[in-house]
Parts: sequence; C-alpha cells; structure tokens
Amino acid sequence: MTLDGNARRTAIIVYLERQSGPVSGTELARQFGVSRQIIVQDIALLRAENRNILSTNKGYILFHPQEKQKGCTAVITVNHTEEQALEEMLSIVDYGGSMLDVFIDHDLYGQVRANLVVNDADDATEFCHKLSQSNTKHLKELTEGSHYHTISAPSEKVLDLIRKELQEKGILAD
Repeated sequence: MTLDGNARRTAIIVYLERQSGPVSGTELARQFGVSRQIIVQDIALLRAENRNILSTNKGYILFHPQEKQKGCTAVITVNHTEEQALEEMLSIVDYGGSMLDVFIDHDLYGQVRANLVVNDADDATEFCHKLSQSNTKHLKELTEGSHYHTISAPSEKVLDLIRKELQEKGILAD
C-alpha cells in the first residue's frame, strides 16, 4: 500500500521520532517505497512546516533542541589542520560534550552553516573518515582555517574544561 504525500510525511516524522540516530534518505525511500528524490522533497516540505529535521553526514534526524543541548552551549572559534579534526572532536566528546555544527562567516555569502551532531567517539571517527575520503572543499578552506562550532555540554564547568583542552592543543582561536 502506497501512502499519499501527506500521510507519508506524517509517517516520516513518526519514523524519525522512533529512531535513535540518523536515517539515510535511501533507507527512508526503501521504508516508504518511493525514490530518494521524493524523500528529499518530503523533507523540504516538512522543514517548510517548521519541523526540526537536520541533515547530517549520516542522514536525517529529528532534532529536539532541548534534548540535544546537554545543559549549556557555547560557540567556539577554532583554527586547525585537517589532521587535528579528530583530536578536536575527541576533546569535546570525551568530556561528554557534543559538536552540534560548523560554520564560517563568508565575505560574500554571510554565515554558511552545516549541522554535524557529533555526540561520541564513533561519530567523530566516522565523520573524520568521510572527511578524509571526500574530494570536496571544507568550509574552513574558505576562511584560511578559521571556523566556528556550536558545542554543548552538561555544565559550564565542562565547557571550560573543553575550552582549556582545545587551547592547550593549539586548536582554540578565541
């Protein structure tokens, strides 16, 4: 039985709510018996209805800001080599923090942002592996390495510990 568009979009929300992690467009297409392009269109329509669906490097995730932000958030400015990316992420997640996004301030386009949602060492390792295999330019290349992350942690104390470790490693640019 094929669902009409409205019913399918409702079912996509229910499906994403039940998942513990991101779901690829290919998996959603298989689940609902439609093409991946139809899923992309459905996600766009759901976002237009103010549904908080994030696109991560691992797929779509229903984002509940109150759940993902573990108490306190901060925006940090960093500048590092590609080889230091994993070290940066592990410095955050090893303290129980999360790296929610990456963004830059571009002279022409303004703020350019990508959601990451790196919550643990597995997420960090997987992202850095994909980064090393990618042929695309990284956002930091547009700003001579300088970029920003929104990070979350259980407390201000933990945020301070993360900042201190990143500073000691020469990654924090604040």
